[in-house]
Amino acid sequence: MKRQGEIPPTAGLPMVWHDWLPTKKELCPNLSDMFDLPPLILECSGTASLIVALQTLANMPKNEGRRDVIIPAYNCPLVVLAIAHCNLTIKLCDTAKNSFDFDFDCLDKLIDEKTLAVIPTHIGGQLADVEQCVQMAHKKGAYVIEDGAQALGSAAGKTGDIAFFSLAVGKGLTLYEGGLLTSSNSEIRQSLKETHQKIVKPRIFFELKRISELLGYSIAYRPRLLSLAYGMPRRKELAAGNIEEAVGDVFDDDIPVHLVSRFRMKRGANAASRLKPFLVDIKKQAQLRINKLAKIPSIKVVKGVDDEGAIWPFIMVLFKTGEARDKALQTLWPSPYGVTRLFVHALADYSYLEPHFNMRFSTTNARDFAARMLTISNSPWLDDETFDKIVTTIARSV
Repeated sequence: MKRQGEIPPTAGLPMVWHDWLPTKKELCPNLSDMFDLPPLILECSGTASLIVALQTLANMPKNEGRRDVIIPAYNCPLVVLAIAHCNLTIKLCDTAKNSFDFDFDCLDKLIDEKTLAVIPTHIGGQLADVEQCVQMAHKKGAYVIEDGAQALGSAAGKTGDIAFFSLAVGKGLTLYEGGLLTSSNSEIRQSLKETHQKIVKPRIFFELKRISELLGYSIAYRPRLLSLAYGMPRRKELAAGNIEEAVGDVFDDDIPVHLVSRFRMKRGANAASRLKPFLVDIKKQAQLRINKLAKIPSIKVVKGVDDEGAIWPFIMVLFKTGEARDKALQTLWPSPYGVTRLFVHALADYSYLEPHFNMRFSTTNARDFAARMLTISNSPWLDDETFDKIVTTIARSV
């Protein structure tokens, strides 16, 4: 097998040299037109986008007394930190069996007159059942915020009251860090803009840091250099038994909220012109590879409610047992093949998040899902020969 270097864990869109050239293109209008989304607001991260959304809803007079935010128990820890940042109460809802989406019986019991928002999450570009969330939330006067952090370019963002996306590294299009926020409701969208203007201010140090990081990304995001930037640090943490750090699941409570410079926005505007064909190509690749995985007994490729509207930055593979998953990871995780775990735990099992929960939650399905799932990169740099090696390793582990 030829040496192909380090494969990233997700299919990020590589930057090219002419992304750094001057342009008259604008990022948000172009993405709105490209993916049929309402007008977008540019934020410095997906997490900052969620903070703006939550503060907008919490500050509405009609929402006085509504302080609870319900999220799926299998999720990114940053969602918890964003809710805590807004001094709102986190309620964890268990997921359905073998799924990242809500257990809707559980959700029905949690939504009440104190609920401000329900946040369905489109994990890995796979679509959550937002329509059912909207029906249940609106019945109790609550809002639905679509978490499309991993789903820009999918059909996400058109059903909930508010939607946000991430432009972080590995999320397809990237500004190194960035976010997009929108609402199909013009009144809510205006309120989002007003909150943005009130709380999002220039922070020159952070912006200069992000520009330098984006430059580093444009240089290092290629298989020959990713081993230094990603592979070696990951393997070091794995060898030390620091699983959360290896995955990148440990975050600081201090969430930067600042304006994104036009300079960095313009780099994204240039790159965005390549995003749609890139997503089409990796979707075709994913379908071929899912067909290969389907021949292995005792595993399942995790999908959402709408295959047609999904995107495929990576492929989620659910094993019958945690032992089988761990056996496959023993070989594949330290390898340079782009195989990893998405979130190590269900949210309730991260010890550093415990101070943000004011009660204990039963999230059996989410814990089970975290224990049996791994992800395979859908980067175009992962060639067929290497993918077949991954498939063989998985087949031997089940």
